[in-house]
Amino acid sequence: MKRVTMALQWIARTPGAPETWDFVEYEPPAPAEGEVTIRVRAAGVNPADAKHVAGPRAGVEFPAAIGYEVSGELTAIGPNTAIGSGAASVGDEVVAFRVRGGYSTQLTVPAEKVFAKPTTLTHAEASNLLLVGTTAAEMLAVTGAAPGETILLHGASGAVGVSVLQQARLRGIRVIGTAGENRFDEVHRFGGVPVRYGDGLADRVRDAAGGPIAAALDAVGTDEAVDVSLDLVADRRRIVTIAAFGRAGADGILAIAGSMPASTRFRDEVRAELIALAQNGDLVVPVARTFALDQAPEAHRLLATGHPGGKLALIPDA
Repeated sequence: MKRVTMALQWIARTPGAPETWDFVEYEPPAPAEGEVTIRVRAAGVNPADAKHVAGPRAGVEFPAAIGYEVSGELTAIGPNTAIGSGAASVGDEVVAFRVRGGYSTQLTVPAEKVFAKPTTLTHAEASNLLLVGTTAAEMLAVTGAAPGETILLHGASGAVGVSVLQQARLRGIRVIGTAGENRFDEVHRFGGVPVRYGDGLADRVRDAAGGPIAAALDAVGTDEAVDVSLDLVADRRRIVTIAAFGRAGADGILAIAGSMPASTRFRDEVRAELIALAQNGDLVVPVARTFALDQAPEAHRLLATGHPGGKLALIPDA
């Protein structure tokens, strides 16, 4: 079968920071059965993209292609192949999640990781839908958050936090969300009750809740977030973190990550549900800024500040 044209991608030749990555030309393979090739219109930028190649890590071989989720269009489909959402044709707009090498102009990936793109989202938004969306969904699921309950969310104005707020609101779950005062409007926008983090946080949460806190979701990983969660939630099985892994082991709370087998299964199973929510307009993805694909290190410098104000995307055609 004829091979596809040359493409560009970001790779880490050895473990290191984004400034050490190389932007190189490569030749994506033509898709075999069970694979498709995507022309990337936008690549989502996530902390894990840099974290997973910052140092030696089990399961990561170098040189390593960077990027886990993209939005784009199909340019080739392997024989006898359907994508995760069903039959597809060349030219269809799609999203792909849990792939490798998303920071590219074109890539060939397993078809089961590819879904029809929600028409309600731009490519920049769609390329940032599933990593944060599946993380948020799992946090709500593992803590057993239920309609009518009030929960505490640390980092409510961040990318994962905003997805938690939207998914909780759809389920009738009330969320008290920590944020800086300059981000209160963002928490309000998605249905949360904002409280300022810092000294006295536990008392402010109690006052805002006006009743019991059923569960706590930590998307920031600070000692304050864990300590306040332990203070306010009696059942440690209903406290989850995606960042404070050391505290999770020491304090007996839950920790989840995409690399954990149970998390992998859950996040794969919930993909179609989240895409449907986005298609219906019930799940949006605020994008703060886009960068040209060759500006990946610059995008990560902004992301590393912890205050990008929304999601970031790399645009190959910019």
